[in-house]
Amino acid sequence: MSESHENRGAPVGAHSSQAPRTKGPSRTQAKVVIPDEHSMVTILGSRDELLRVIEGAFQADVHVRGNEITISGSPEESGLVVRLFEEMVELVRSGAQLTTDAVERSIAMLRMSTARPADVLSLDILSSRGRTIRPKTVNQKRYVDAIDRHTIVFGIGPAGTGKTYLAMAKAVKALQAKEVNRIILTRPAVEAGERLGFLPGTLYEKIDPYLRPLYDALHDMLDPDSIPRLMAAGTIEVAPLAYMRGRTLNDAFIILDEAQNTSPEQMKMFLTRLGFGAKIVVTGDVTQIDLPGGQQSGLKVVQDILDGVPDIHFSRLTSADVVRHKLVSDIIDAYSRYDLATAEPHAIKGGKRPRGR
Repeated sequence: MSESHENRGAPVGAHSSQAPRTKGPSRTQAKVVIPDEHSMVTILGSRDELLRVIEGAFQADVHVRGNEITISGSPEESGLVVRLFEEMVELVRSGAQLTTDAVERSIAMLRMSTARPADVLSLDILSSRGRTIRPKTVNQKRYVDAIDRHTIVFGIGPAGTGKTYLAMAKAVKALQAKEVNRIILTRPAVEAGERLGFLPGTLYEKIDPYLRPLYDALHDMLDPDSIPRLMAAGTIEVAPLAYMRGRTLNDAFIILDEAQNTSPEQMKMFLTRLGFGAKIVVTGDVTQIDLPGGQQSGLKVVQDILDGVPDIHFSRLTSADVVRHKLVSDIIDAYSRYDLATAEPHAIKGGKRPRGR
């Protein structure tokens, strides 16, 4: 699909009006031919929006004539652009939709040489209500693969990295495939600055706001009309963590969300609910702990306790795996830099760092 050769002259019939950005004798030219069955609009985007993303990301000139794409630049940059177009064609062939986000993530993967974008972005986890849920980063794919391979998986990372959403998609898929008989979703009802006792209503109504994100994700993945029926039958259970005590959970896919707000004792209690034919996924963000009075987080402690135990896996996601607005990743990085900067003076003086978020 591609070929390359030395380019000693100016490109002819250029699609882009940009001047070459790579100077000097070390300049190559490569050509990619898009198969006839794929529309060039699909590859380049509406009004060439995907092409503009590519041109802005590489120090190379990209020219299009018909279904032929010519890339001229340094051998390294030209090679990356060729590989990118090959991956884009493979993504289209697999049924994935090419978007600016998908192209930007593909470029990042190729530059990091971490994985083939087509292997990551074409992995279908769950198709529901006209949309398909897929991992969007290498770490997300590793996390999803770990859920397939291990009985207990911890997904640890900042907000927006898809920890809970991907776990719930795997749970729904397992239920539909009859790999499990039920899904159990749970969270600790820990106050994040609000007081539970002052909320209006019954105990269930007071707890419900803490569980609402889990309900919202379910509505994305299942027919909303079927959810009350499944919950009434006990096939899906959404409950606070305290309701897990004293139970043995067999043939179930169990997700503990917001696990950073468990105590070490609660974490031990939860993990020992594991029954035969069950799978557990624990998700949390150790930078957002709401436990009162400096209480130790069970999610922090368990990483030391269970490290190296067979069939237990810790997946760690970072700001690079955030799939929300791009600013979310920038905000997470800014807070990390601030925490590091404010911690250093205290470390030098031997004092304790003030608690806070």
